[in-house]
Amino acid sequence: MHEDDLIHSIIKGNVHAYEILIKQYQANVFRTAMGFVHCKEDAEEITQDVFIKIYQSLQSFKGTSAFSTWLYRITINTSLNYLRKKKSRNFVTGLQDILQLASKEKPADAIISEKSDLGIIKQAIDSLSQKQRLTFILAKYEELPNKKIALIMELSEGAVEQLLIRAKTNLKKILEKKLDWP
Repeated sequence: MHEDDLIHSIIKGNVHAYEILIKQYQANVFRTAMGFVHCKEDAEEITQDVFIKIYQSLQSFKGTSAFSTWLYRITINTSLNYLRKKKSRNFVTGLQDILQLASKEKPADAIISEKSDLGIIKQAIDSLSQKQRLTFILAKYEELPNKKIALIMELSEGAVEQLLIRAKTNLKKILEKKLDWP
């Protein structure tokens, strides 16, 4: 079923068409949300919220841009709003996660070191400016071409390229400093 037909069918109340839409875009929404929140449960919650918002506002979709562009904008806004509401995970919960992962195969200190490095990388991504971070997430997590990112962010392709260059440069500086990389 063509995307336009699918949208019109959903607006008319076809639940099966809505299920098709979810299956078609759920992985993309989830990956984008993961780029912002770095937590599976939070990304799943955001994904649910996005599809609820889409269902509720599908009638307002004008079709002036591709549906996927509209969907990414909703996903980005929902992710940013989620982050504003929930600043960071509880330290105790994080510590419990580390201790639960410790096993005979890997000592707890190795797991803590891996989690620490991953946390530093996540913090580095989170420390980028909002535009750099968004561009980086769409390019690296979603593997979208610069042209598509430009449409989503309403920027020129050149501006997207510059944002990606700055994001990579800034991430490299942050990670070299925090992880003592050469």
